[in-house]
Order: sequence, then C-alpha cells, then structure tokens
Amino acid sequence: MTGAGSPAGSIHRTAQRLTATGSELLDEIVAEEVAVALVYNGISHAVMMATPCDLEDFARGFSFTERIVEKASEIYDVEVEDTRLGNAPGVAGQGVGRGVGRGIEVRLEIAAQRMAGLQERRRSLAGRTGCGLCGVDSLEAALRPVPVVAAPQRVRRQAIEQAMAALPAEQRLNRVNGATHAAGWATPEGRLVAVREDVGRHNALDKLVGALLVRAAAGAAPEPGGFVVVTSRCSYEMVQKAAALGAAAIAAVSAPTSLAIETAEQAGIALAAFVRDGRLTAYAHADRIVA
Repeated sequence: MTGAGSPAGSIHRTAQRLTATGSELLDEIVAEEVAVALVYNGISHAVMMATPCDLEDFARGFSFTERIVEKASEIYDVEVEDTRLGNAPGVAGQGVGRGVGRGIEVRLEIAAQRMAGLQERRRSLAGRTGCGLCGVDSLEAALRPVPVVAAPQRVRRQAIEQAMAALPAEQRLNRVNGATHAAGWATPEGRLVAVREDVGRHNALDKLVGALLVRAAAGAAPEPGGFVVVTSRCSYEMVQKAAALGAAAIAAVSAPTSLAIETAEQAGIALAAFVRDGRLTAYAHADRIVA
C-alpha cells in the first residue's frame, strides 16, 4: 500500500541490494502501475496501464486527444472507483474501493451524440506503458489527420530552456520513485503552470491535457503561445496531443522520431528535442524558435 512517506502513485516494496561484499534489505519506493479501465456511459472502451493519480485528468485528456469528445463540455461527469483487492479508500480521495477486482475504473458520462460516434468506431484497446496506439485496428485510425494550429506563434529559446529546467522540481513522484515521466504546460515566458506525471509518457501528457481542460472551464484557459515540455522522447502521438492543445511548440529532453517531425511540420508547431545543458535541437519549424 501507499505509505505515509510516499505520495499517491508510489508504493513501498522490499528489495535486496547485492554487492561484492554482501547484501542488505531495503525499503524502496517504486512507481505504481495498475490497470485503468475507461468506461463511457456504462460501456468499457479502453484499458490502459497507468499510475493511479490524477485519473480524472487522465480520463478527460484521453477523451479529448482521442477525439471521443470534441470539447470538454461534452463530458458530463467523471467518477473514479478503485476496485483493487483490499484497497479501502479510493485513489487520492477519488472513489471508494469495494475489494472486488484488481484495477481501477474511471466512469465517464458523455454526450449522447459522442457516445453514438464512439460505438460506431468502437475498438478494443489494450494499452501498455509507453505505447499510445495499442489496439488500433487500421492504418487510417493510427495515422489520423493531426489538428493544425490556427495561429502559429514564435517561442523564445530561453523560455523553452527555462521551462525544462524548472520541470524536475515539479516532479514530485519521480523524486521518490525515479520511474515517472512528466509533461508540463509553460506560458510564452517559460513559466510552468501545470505538470502531470505517469509511468507512461503518453498518459502524463493526457493528464496534462485534462488538467488544462479543467483550468479552461474555470476561466483560466492556456495562453496563446504556450507550449508543452516533456521528459521523454518525442513520438507521433506526443505531437498529436500537443497539437490538440493548440501548443506553439513541444520540447523534449530526448530524441524525436521521424513521424513526430513530419507531424509537427503538418500541425504547424515547433519541435525541439535534446533540450539540456543550455542547448536544444530544432527539428520542425525552427524559424519559430527565436533568441
């Protein structure tokens, strides 16, 4: 179970350290990874492996980036129920465990029109950590058109470097378990306003999208010219999700893929990678990253 010394999303486990001189028992804090079922209007649609925190944000963000809904107002309600055996309060105060299963259900009520569309293209998704397209059953579904940013903005290199440098301090989970990715939203000046973490990089970004949708509904919509920073490599799905937010750029600490670069070019957003040690490499729309 999650202990007093570990935040939601981490768990204590006993490990044994082996060295040339002997061994010792350790009380280690590791990242939780559990099955999370997304259930729409009573029908299970996807099961993803995820870190069990900020799951309402995850459900909202996934629904938006996967185009299950077109706007946040089409999600009427989100409930999280932890059904893992022996887990008696819910995850981070969300839902109440009944001890009848091995995972977590996130139940969403969405607009009837969107549910009808979901049923038409319903597929079985078996999500795994680090995989954002598992279970997609056609090339058309996998490589769907990416949203094009309506009003491309320039981003200052210093702002990107500042946001990336500030990200580690906001990685509350990773500081204790060393296993979670983070995705953050930065203002044009490079100030982080929201950060989310998960063992899966796609999940972290979906959680960020969900958090920003909630902020927007409360009257704090992301500023034009804001951008996404991630602590991972940058793949096609990451660019697609950033484009859904209308981000001016996506900046990654590691490498991009060829399809990520092509997608960023099509979406009209800048893609910067290897953002570290006072440098970055621009792979798409380099002219929009300015001094």
